[in-house]
Amino acid sequence: MAVPKKKTSPSKRGKRRSADTIVAESYVVDTYSGGLRRPHHIDPKTGMYRGIKILNIKNKKEKTEQE
Repeated sequence: MAVPKKKTSPSKRGKRRSADTIVAESYVVDTYSGGLRRPHHIDPKTGMYRGIKILNIKNKKEKTEQE
């Protein structure tokens, strides 16, 4: 039977257990577009964050017309 030579330190034990609390990502319903997005992130569909336009998002139609 295997017996450990030394006591495992609290930091070593904590590092081993650090992944035990990983949970699934959460999503919220965006009030402007109605779609799902990560909390405190820019909405990828509209490019808005807290009611302010941050990114200029081009539609697929606009991309094909420019090419």
